[in-house]
Amino acid sequence: MVRWVEVSADLAGQRIDNFLLAQLKGVPRSLVYRLLRRGEVRVNKGRARPSQRLEAGDQVRLPPLRLPAQGEAIAPSTQLRARLDEALLYEDERLLVLNKPAGLAVHGGSGITLGVIETLRAMRPGAELELVHRLDRDTSGCLLISKRRSALRRLHAQLRDGEVDKRYLALLCGPFSRPEIEVVVALRTDRVRGAERVVRVDPAEGKPSRTWFRVRRRLGPFTLVEAELDTGRTHQIRVHAAHLGAAVAGDPKYGDPADNERLKAFGLKRLFLHAAALSFRSQEDGPLVHVTAPLPKRLEAVLSRLEEQSWT
Repeated sequence: MVRWVEVSADLAGQRIDNFLLAQLKGVPRSLVYRLLRRGEVRVNKGRARPSQRLEAGDQVRLPPLRLPAQGEAIAPSTQLRARLDEALLYEDERLLVLNKPAGLAVHGGSGITLGVIETLRAMRPGAELELVHRLDRDTSGCLLISKRRSALRRLHAQLRDGEVDKRYLALLCGPFSRPEIEVVVALRTDRVRGAERVVRVDPAEGKPSRTWFRVRRRLGPFTLVEAELDTGRTHQIRVHAAHLGAAVAGDPKYGDPADNERLKAFGLKRLFLHAAALSFRSQEDGPLVHVTAPLPKRLEAVLSRLEEQSWT
């Protein structure tokens, strides 16, 4: 049956899609977006957009859905639990930061049974765990997760206000003539073949997006860069790098297949994009917390092989 849920003060400012994912636990993310597109989710009796932010007191209509019963939940394997235990980088009473492995989705859906958040909830029953932000499945590194609703709201506010510093390491397929390049290009997200997302440069209808690329190492025709985000759009680093003509190495969606094939000889079998560092405030007036995630050994090995190569 249809349910109406009133938005509490501690959830004010949250996006409707994130609100639904928390309310409809066990429902695939792709289905949540289908419900929004079809107008089956209403806010104060009006259609809701995925990016709409909620206000305290808003009435949200949840359509009738069959949610999985408690006994139907799929338990994560012992191996997956151990991987996440070992991946813990930082934790306090409000939040935690994981070094997410590449190849592991942050949430289930679209054919993925279990992601990071579902596994953590199974490992910590009763905890109010929520993703603060997301990483692509093939991206490794720092992933921020709240343990309280109040912490989630505060961290989302920091993200909106540009107070969370996010730094990535990426290997780009191309040389850089300058030590630093700023990219300011508007991006638009399209959805093709159901829930698959493709992001395009669109100065007319795209959202403002800014990335700084700073050279860390030059490796023949390839460049290791640090990427700093001023905004956090979907696939932002990958699309901005491709826009420069130097796509992220191993990128199957925006990269050059010839470059990706060439890099297999150096041991690269994944997207070379790693969320290397996060800075944020766990408490409103508290000190900055700095968390770093070391570059995975397999990516370090790729860099070593490239460095040993004699480029002419």
